[in-house]
Amino acid sequence: MNVLIRFLTAGLVLSVSVFALQGRGDQQHSGAQAAGQQRAGGERPVGHGYIPPRGPSPVRTPAPRPTPRAAAPAQQNPARSFRDKPDHPEAPHVHPDTGQWIGHDTGRNDAHYHLDHPWEHGRFPEPIGANRIFRLHGGDRDRFLVEGYYFQVAPYDYNYVNDWLWDTDDIVIYPDPDHVGWYLAYNPRLGTYAHVMFLGT
Repeated sequence: MNVLIRFLTAGLVLSVSVFALQGRGDQQHSGAQAAGQQRAGGERPVGHGYIPPRGPSPVRTPAPRPTPRAAAPAQQNPARSFRDKPDHPEAPHVHPDTGQWIGHDTGRNDAHYHLDHPWEHGRFPEPIGANRIFRLHGGDRDRFLVEGYYFQVAPYDYNYVNDWLWDTDDIVIYPDPDHVGWYLAYNPRLGTYAHVMFLGT
């Protein structure tokens, strides 16, 4: 019996030692990563749990003039690129080092976000902003559930939410200072955001 107790005690001590060494190695790895990020100017890829402290500022520049109807379709809607750095997504996103909202730059007159009846379902009654994180509870881009309330992604933004997980991702909702009737839903896992409309309960 004494031999068994000594054997179990030795196994426990060995396990604790290995765990402690592994933890120290992880800390050193994290420290090296942080040092590497500081050397690169403090930059890091978007997402990874970063939550912007505030939403975007209103756009102060005038909206671009509409393209004449006679123009070719490719000229009317040129493809936009949001990948401003190699490791950033091809979708509107927020820089974690500066809090800059990449892609929120078209201003009030952007026809893609025009609504004939803004707020027709009312306004989202819960507090919004960086201090409130909501979990997605199912649905898809056409109708998704948050805290018993439904939202819809703007059709123009459908491609920006293709990799959102509609039953497990968190989102943070910010006011949209330029497009009446819309909110901005930000996904901290990915660092991307989309325009969303409140649909009610």
